Amino acid sequence: MTADVVARLRAAGCVFAEEEAALLLADGRPVDALVDRRVAGEPLEQVLGWVGFCGLRVLLDPGVFVPRQRTALLVEQAVALGGRVVVDLCCGAGAVGLAVAAGLVAAGAGDVGLVAADVDPAAVACARRNGVAAVAGDLYDPLPAELRGRVDLLCVNAPYVPTDAIADMPPEARDHEPAVALDGGADGLHLHRRVAAGAREWLAPGGHLVLETSSRQAGGTLAAVTAGGLVGRVVADDDRGATVVVGTRVG
Repeated sequence: MTADVVARLRAAGCVFAEEEAALLLADGRPVDALVDRRVAGEPLEQVLGWVGFCGLRVLLDPGVFVPRQRTALLVEQAVALGGRVVVDLCCGAGAVGLAVAAGLVAAGAGDVGLVAADVDPAAVACARRNGVAAVAGDLYDPLPAELRGRVDLLCVNAPYVPTDAIADMPPEARDHEPAVALDGGADGLHLHRRVAAGAREWLAPGGHLVLETSSRQAGGTLAAVTAGGLVGRVVADDDRGATVVVGTRVG
């Protein structure tokens, strides 16, 4: 059985066919149906119903954005900055917020308050299944008013793929993840500008916006963060292909 599954996955172009076969065979559900879904192009994480992220097992529903491993840089930066009131915007399954909260607790932060938001109701439902207090709505609109001016860490993995570049993404992304989780507008920075423009109002004095971007777009993201009244800097990890912009509310 294992060899047959590996052969089917390899024929479908799965680079890590052996590893994927082991996960599918260990799932406990009828393996042929799972392999059929994977061979048809559905992301492995959606087929399994979970993703490993920053040491956590995060539940993932079909059609919900799959957390990328490079986003661990965002989590690491947020945890290093510290805080106890965390907001995860554009939360998807809630992986970023969960990982940041877990990291803060492990670092001795004590009780951490986490609120997440996403415009996609399916993502909000998935985040709630992961135990996250998630609300549905556009960026800051659904956040509880009492958080205004009190957020220590505003963690955001907003879409930053330029609209015209979506067609060039792997089929498992463009065909199985919602466009609203991928499309960042003409230059990929439409959501970054909106996030940056509203961040200062929600951050506590000394609070931080931690925003994932790409190396190519980092300058534009940094400019948006600075225009929003924050002191910004770029953090990059070339080994992981990961880039974030950190914006701090000073005063």
